[in-house]
Amino acid sequence: MSERVSKINYYLDIAEIVSERSTCLRKHYGAIIVKNDVIVATGYNGAPRGRKNCVDVGDCIRERLSIPRGERYELCRSVHAEANAIIAAPRDQMLGATLYVACTDPKDGGVVGGTCCCAMCKRTVINAGIETVVIRDTKTEYRTVNVSEWIENDDSLDGSFGY
Repeated sequence: MSERVSKINYYLDIAEIVSERSTCLRKHYGAIIVKNDVIVATGYNGAPRGRKNCVDVGDCIRERLSIPRGERYELCRSVHAEANAIIAAPRDQMLGATLYVACTDPKDGGVVGGTCCCAMCKRTVINAGIETVVIRDTKTEYRTVNVSEWIENDDSLDGSFGY
């Protein structure tokens, strides 16, 4: 008999499936917000409604300019997965909730480890009232971040870029 998947990896698996809707040429992100064991909202990275997606245009300006991950997101056509999930969720359901994030490579579908929310998404997560962020690193390994750490250790003050 196979071992039952943990609750955290269950939610990360769902976030990974959500990433399959991504329209980004560079990386596919999926995010889900969970509160009291109920999925409140989901989101994936893609262009704003009504605009052409990178897969439609066939170009990623950040890739073309060799911009490192975590930098210059103002050039990106996409709304990030975390932001799309937050936009779709009622405020009262985000207070104290957990955000699960998974990233996959569009070329091979494999999990991309070592990612994190960008600086803009961190600020959005903080203001949404989300308490915890869980980020997938492998099919079974993940990192858990208490959002209060992002408030206490304000990386916007030290001039560092990327993640």
